[in-house]
Amino acid sequence: MKTLILGGTREARELADIASGERGFDIVSSLAGRVRDPVLPVGEVRVGGFGGVAGLRDWLRGNGIEVVVDATHPFAGGITANAAAAAASLGIPVLHVRRPGWTEQPGDRWMRVPDLSLAAEAAAALGKRVFLTIGRQGVAAFAHSDAWFLIRAIDPPDGAMPADHELLLARGPFSVADETALLTEQRIDVMVTKDSGGALTEAKLTAARELGIPVVMIDRPPLPAGAEQVETVAAAWDWLRARRGTGS
Repeated sequence: MKTLILGGTREARELADIASGERGFDIVSSLAGRVRDPVLPVGEVRVGGFGGVAGLRDWLRGNGIEVVVDATHPFAGGITANAAAAAASLGIPVLHVRRPGWTEQPGDRWMRVPDLSLAAEAAAALGKRVFLTIGRQGVAAFAHSDAWFLIRAIDPPDGAMPADHELLLARGPFSVADETALLTEQRIDVMVTKDSGGALTEAKLTAARELGIPVVMIDRPPLPAGAEQVETVAAAWDWLRARRGTGS
């Protein structure tokens, strides 16, 4: 069964690893190409965009794709919407894999906001030394702030950046001890992050809780209406095997 797995997430890599070793599956993984040195999944990999809904539809048809698994980052709303639309236009089943978001714990001081612009407003009201940990995209929304920013990302951000900032290039996982030391040494008084979920970067939230630092939490974009969703790789694998059994 010719299967396209979208995403460079841990879930996408784990699913590709499982399915590539199983008879009856022909797996192609697709990465957006936004990270310079990504951790690659096993098997066939393509890197780069598709050219919108029309380009993705043509690619799916031209490559004989029978099912699509969208295991992209929870904030990759564009490709998620395009995948749903392109697959639907061809009658191809599509599954969205989304790890659970983070849950506020006793002692947390979270402010949830729906987008980057409101996150920038909230951060400006809460502190003057901001730990901005949203990846390299979206940093421009904070460019006009007069606060100081510690910006952590895997690769340097594109576009405008705050005038007063320090750039920290690093890839998780991070320990609670390291995050606590970072927040303390940099005198951080507010953190801004996305509700990505997962354990890889959760330590920063524990550190903020223990230090009493408020967190501006950006909510995920919604999935397309009627989208079929699972939270784990195991559930996605069950879905794929069921599709193989029915000929998709």
